[in-house]
Amino acid sequence: MTSTALVTNDATALGILATILGFVFYTSSSSHPFWQKFYRFIPALLLCYFLPSLLNTFGVIDGNTSQLYFVASRYLLPACLVLLILSVDLKAILSLGPKALIMFLTGTVGIVIGGPIALLLVSIIEPSLIGVDGPDAVWRGMTTLAGSWIGGGANQAAMKEIYAVGGNIFSVMVTVDVIVANIWMAVLLFMASKAKEIDARTGADTSAIEALKDKVEKYHAENARIPNLRDLMLIVAVGFGITGIAHMAADFLGPFFEANYPWTEDYSLTSKFFWLVVIVTTIGLAMSFSPVRHLEAAGASKVASAFLYILVATIGLHMDVSKVLDTPLYFLVGIIWMLVHAGFMLLVAKLIKAPLFYMAVGSQANVGGAASAPVVAAAFHPALAPVGVLLAVFGYALGTYMAWLCGQLLQVVAT
Repeated sequence: MTSTALVTNDATALGILATILGFVFYTSSSSHPFWQKFYRFIPALLLCYFLPSLLNTFGVIDGNTSQLYFVASRYLLPACLVLLILSVDLKAILSLGPKALIMFLTGTVGIVIGGPIALLLVSIIEPSLIGVDGPDAVWRGMTTLAGSWIGGGANQAAMKEIYAVGGNIFSVMVTVDVIVANIWMAVLLFMASKAKEIDARTGADTSAIEALKDKVEKYHAENARIPNLRDLMLIVAVGFGITGIAHMAADFLGPFFEANYPWTEDYSLTSKFFWLVVIVTTIGLAMSFSPVRHLEAAGASKVASAFLYILVATIGLHMDVSKVLDTPLYFLVGIIWMLVHAGFMLLVAKLIKAPLFYMAVGSQANVGGAASAPVVAAAFHPALAPVGVLLAVFGYALGTYMAWLCGQLLQVVAT
């Protein structure tokens, strides 16, 4: 298909996207008063999606003919997942006590069930939201929201591929994701400022949190280091090496299930991409129990984040921004969904007398991921920021599995 876009060379397009990402990250960390005020209201992540979408909307780059997203989703995304999951420390998570894990998993369950509930409720107002299918079906777009709110951008992109989500509904859901999630984060930060009063009212025991502060500070002081070339090459080797193995296995498993068990198509088992994501997630979890996990001290997650933001920008190339203004009902879906998640977490926190810290960070580790969970954790105490990362990375590991489950429930409700 011939493109009428101004830029048709993918190398040039990649250069433009890289420049945009550099600009966003440079300005978002600037001390200039203008940029500090600007990013107080406009999240940097939204710009990483939004600015590339303008290139597609105004015909500078044609996202439909560009191969950048295909390359990023098949090579950078799996490597990103491996490197993010490497640092999962199940022993450290368990040391937080059962209440921390209960609250984190409660948040996950709240998102899994909240999506179908929100779709059902809003369909009462607008019946056309259900009973239809196709790439831009609402339920398909909601699977990407589940991936983002349980894990993060990588899991969101995985759901986009697994459930064949159309570009138009995806662009709407990205906006719903950022706006609704940031409103909830603001609520959590406000609650954090009242943590002592809330914990005193609920009778929560916060002694474990105090003990954890010292442990977290000591671990990072002893292990963090400036990466050298050997570290970076090992990180690249692990990320792309496991990606290669996963591709080889997926090339066998997808066609095998399609040929021998065609009914498993309803569960995505005939999809090569499904197996690709599941395999890299599983191997990443297995390696988190090995010495390979120490690559995190050299910055494995930072390399993964660089891959992820390139992927984010290529996804933006498939957006049509004008569609957002036509779909206010989707924001209602997102708000109801978040209210179900929040209500479920607050109820369980009250029942088990969990400290507000566990509830807030457990929620943000699901909804915001590694980018914002440490922000909420640090609102309680700066030394606790790594705890937010730890739980968020655990969310990356669960994100693919639980978002897929949410997608199956959404499909039942919608069809």
